[in-house]
Amino acid sequence: MKRSIERILVVSKKSAYQLYVRQHKMPRVRELLRKRDPSVERLVRADKHHSETLDEVRAAIKELGLKARFRDRSQLGSVDGFDLVVTVGGDGTLLSVSHALAATPILGINSAPLDSVGFLAGAKQGDVLAKLKAIVAGRTPLQKLARMRVLVDGREVHRRILNEVLFAHKSPAMTSRYFLTVEGQTEEHKSSGFYIGPAVGSTAAIRSAGGKVLPLRSRKLQLIVREPYTPDGSGFAVEKALIEPGMKVEALNKMREGCLFLDGPRQPLALEIGQRVSFELSPEPLFAFGIERR
Repeated sequence: MKRSIERILVVSKKSAYQLYVRQHKMPRVRELLRKRDPSVERLVRADKHHSETLDEVRAAIKELGLKARFRDRSQLGSVDGFDLVVTVGGDGTLLSVSHALAATPILGINSAPLDSVGFLAGAKQGDVLAKLKAIVAGRTPLQKLARMRVLVDGREVHRRILNEVLFAHKSPAMTSRYFLTVEGQTEEHKSSGFYIGPAVGSTAAIRSAGGKVLPLRSRKLQLIVREPYTPDGSGFAVEKALIEPGMKVEALNKMREGCLFLDGPRQPLALEIGQRVSFELSPEPLFAFGIERR
């Protein structure tokens, strides 16, 4: 069935080359580029592909006769009044923009597939027109992705976590100290903190830390403790857990400088000693086009 999509908001990132060279004019990066140092060798290619993909998006929208507004990710503003939000970048771009969305669907476009992670992308450079045509025609499935809600001392601080939260000391090199309560069982921990997040996050840091990849449509949360420490090496009773809908995880912070890293490093939230943090399934899922069941 044809979808009613008339107004589109396109949100794009700045490429690393654009930030380092054009905007900040970093002399060291420019010198490394001149020397063709391997630490920066992909910057020019990724910037070229990103720019080409933006042009591709503009051309596709024009051909389809749709109205669009283009914004930089750093100046997102209101998303009200749009029928579809399109992100041009990688998973990080989609992730940051998703926090502004309630029911408005999103399409991620991986603008530099050779150099950027695009697990959440429903399109990539080279197939933008075909993907947008399919969405407008109603041929593209809309995935309903679970998100997570976070409360501190009973007050909601976020309800749109898509990837994960890291509960840890503000310096991840320090020992994290806390009481963890899962399914009524409370345990005192020393570790490098813990990750907790919905199904989408199970493919990222949680997976790298030894977690299980969940089906994209799963409504479970997953918790995994990072580098649990006990003097005798015996481990904890709760180091990994799957949290069913309707249940929650609670942590009592024992650190003077605790921190919640909300969907990555850009949204740290300082925690005081004695504060209680709870995690549960959010009532607001994210609706995304074109994500495969990977």
